[in-house]
Order: sequence, then C-alpha cells, then structure tokens
Amino acid sequence: MAPGGNRGWLLRLVIAFGFAQGAVSMARPAVSYRALALGADERAIGVIAGVYALLPLFAAVPLGRRTDHGRCAPLLPLGVVLISGGCVLSGLAGSLWAMALWSGVMGVGHLCFVIGAQSLVARQSAPHEQDRNFGHFTIGASLGQLVGPMAAGALIGADMGRSSAVALVAAGVGGAVALTSLWRIERPGVVVPARAGGGVPVWGILRARGVPAGILISLAVLSATDILTAYLPVVGEHRGIDPAVIGVLLSLRAAATIACRLVLTPLLRLLGRTALLAVTCLVGAVLCAGVALPLPVWGLGVVLVVLGFCLGVGQPLSMTTVVQAAPAEARSTALALRLTGNRLGQVAAPASAGLIAGVAGVAAPFVMLAALLLLASGVALRAPRDETSGVGAGRG
Repeated sequence: MAPGGNRGWLLRLVIAFGFAQGAVSMARPAVSYRALALGADERAIGVIAGVYALLPLFAAVPLGRRTDHGRCAPLLPLGVVLISGGCVLSGLAGSLWAMALWSGVMGVGHLCFVIGAQSLVARQSAPHEQDRNFGHFTIGASLGQLVGPMAAGALIGADMGRSSAVALVAAGVGGAVALTSLWRIERPGVVVPARAGGGVPVWGILRARGVPAGILISLAVLSATDILTAYLPVVGEHRGIDPAVIGVLLSLRAAATIACRLVLTPLLRLLGRTALLAVTCLVGAVLCAGVALPLPVWGLGVVLVVLGFCLGVGQPLSMTTVVQAAPAEARSTALALRLTGNRLGQVAAPASAGLIAGVAGVAAPFVMLAALLLLASGVALRAPRDETSGVGAGRG
C-alpha cells in the first residue's frame, strides 16, 4: 500500500483478528476449566496448553516460505475455519487426549491466520508506517483478549464440565464471524517475485542483526500472556476466586494492552524502540513476580493492568524489528521464524510451568516468567538502535 493510501484493509483485518483472537482467548481458559472438570491436574493443564503450540511448530517456516512468493490472503479464512472447528470440537471432546488434539488444531488455525495477517501488514505498509500499522493490527488481538476471557467467565458456572463445553462451542461460532471481513482484503500486485535459486536460507535470516532479538522478545512476551491466560484460572481455583472474576481480571489486562497500543506512537517518539522494549520488559518482569504473591483481588487487578500495558509493547515492535532486519525477499519467512520462536515458547513454557507448579505450587510459573522477561530486557538493549525518534526507524 502506498503511504497515505486507503487503510480500509487494515480496519477489516483488525476486525477479523478481533473475532479470531476472541475465539482463541475465550477457548483457552474454557479448555483449562473443562480439563479440570475431566480430572486434569496442573501438569495435565500444562501439557494441553503446550499441545496448542506443538502441532503448528513445524508448519510455520514452510507457510512463511510460501507466503514470501505468493499471496497472504488464502491463509486467513483457512485459519478461521481451523480455529472455529478446534473450539467446537474441544467442547464436544470427552477425554483429555481429545482435548489436547483439538487444542492443537486450534493452534494450527491461529498460526495460519497470524502468518497471513502479519505478512499482509508488512507487505502493504510503507517502512515508516510499520510500527504504527503493526500496533494497530495487534489491537485486534487485544480486543479479542479483552472480550474472550470475560465471555468465558460469564458462561462458566458451577457445573464446570457442561458450562465450559457451552463456552467452547460459543467461541467457535463467534470466531467464524471473522470470515465476513476477509473478502478481497489483499491488494493486487503486492506479491514479491521469487528469487532465482530459491529463498534466503533460514540460517542467513537468523544471522541478520536484530532478528534473534526480535524473536526472543516476542517469545518472552507471548509466553507471559499465554501462561497468564492458562494459569490464572488455576491460581483462582487455589485462592477461591470465582471464574467470572478471573475473566474480568484477564480482560483488564487485555484492556491495558489496547490502551498501550493506542498511545504507542507518542511512546516511540519519547523513548525510541530500543529503550521502550527494554523498559517495558524489565517492569513486566517485576510485575510477573508480583502475581506469585498472595495479593488481594484488587491488588492482583492493579498488577495485571500495569503488566498488560507493558506486555502491549513487545509484540508489535518485535514484528517491526524482525521485518526491518530481514532481507526484503524473506520477510514473511522471518516473521514465520518469529512465530516459530513463539510456538517453542508456548510448548516449553506451559510444560515447564506445569512441572514447576506440580513441585513448587501454582504461583511458581510466574517467577519463571519474570526471569524470562528480565532476559528479554537485556537482549532488547543489544538490538539495533533506532536511527530516528522511533517511528519506522531502521531498514526499509
């Protein structure tokens, strides 16, 4: 898309992402509650959460390769269908093994949608628009994360097994609404021609300065968001907090993330991309450790609001970091590698959290997240410095 051109495609993409992410964000806590109703313990919850990321792990780079020299749009409806189907079938599942399988299908759908959508933003945005457009794009995810857990909390009641199944089916139906915003969303003439001799090797992309930093920052931030979504219900069960209250707390975190992305441009002008990433990861580390403390509900709410604001920075700015560091003909593959890192984190972090929770208690995984975000803060300081005040800095 040319600078200053029509942004109707971006608004429609935000709407579609809102519905797709809303379905996933509604389903993730509902899956945890349904698994608890089927007899799962903390370790089993961690395994099921990890399977959500395990199946997509091997598909990310091939999908990125295909998208680099093809169209982005076909991945979007495919992703919506898989998300909705995975939600509904998780609600109908009667065993933990079946729940893990359909959770994995949901994860594949989310991967397809996100690779297609991120590649679309990178391809149809001018270099100086990328920070802003990625920030606006991720508002769709935050809207879904705001509404989804609240809807799940409202539907899940005392009969946890039946009500969580209803919530999962409702999530699938809601996610399918995303299809209505995807008609002709990709502008013609934006496909990058294939380079003779094939694409840039994966190792070559990973060696580009800035790509590994963007991948690690994204992994840390997403792991924090993912474990908050999957494990806050377990924390609530141990502390006697009603599922509806847990849904509100998760939605408050998402609302703070939306607020962060709405003011991302002035924050970038004030601090620049490097400092903003480092500071928010550092503060996020302190706040994640705070979740492990036996706080009252209002105190937990305050921590989650500030944490949500800090976590809102990492995803869009890590996308720009990776896109601007990667070769032009391999940007979708670079974004796919970033998503592969995310999925590795989503496999390893919940599984590790399950083991830690089984040994040291359900609050211990949040201490692990604090250490991961602290590492991300240090890595952010070593990433390429902004060449301007922060908006659209770096390579075009």
